[in-house]
Amino acid sequence: MNTEIKIDLQDTQWQFDYVDHDRNIARAIVYDESGQFYFVRAQRDDEFGKATLIETSGGGLEEGEDLLTAIKRELKEELGVKVAVICKIGVVSDYYNLIHRHNINNYFLCKVESFGDKNLTEDEKNSFHLSTLKLSYEEAVKEYEHRANTKLGKLIANRELPVLRRAKELIDSCQ
Repeated sequence: MNTEIKIDLQDTQWQFDYVDHDRNIARAIVYDESGQFYFVRAQRDDEFGKATLIETSGGGLEEGEDLLTAIKRELKEELGVKVAVICKIGVVSDYYNLIHRHNINNYFLCKVESFGDKNLTEDEKNSFHLSTLKLSYEEAVKEYEHRANTKLGKLIANRELPVLRRAKELIDSCQ
């Protein structure tokens, strides 16, 4: 039985002033037949600082879009994959105090069905330099821990490592 996780996190890296908007986000732990996981690597130099990060693929819902449509669209755009959505892993609520935002991250477990072309936005290409990471579970955990050496990296690792661990449990219980 899949019990969805629910995690509430605070931003411990930047001082809280106020929150002026919520962002509903669809994200995925993506894996393939061989047990490899797919993530995006972002190289940033912006208000959050200079950092190279690992993150799950995903993004905000577009007007009128539901979570399943959003996750399939985001995975096609960022990773170039068509997926089967296995289950919802759960929701992680977190904050980015620096930009006054509350994130509602809806995580799904998705299995790769096929690979195709990515469709990155200009911002994703030029500002974040997004690329695909293909890692084993152990490599992914180490990468998150290593990239937690920046303020934003720490926020992302705190949000995503518990979800990755839960996804691994779900995958292992199905085998």
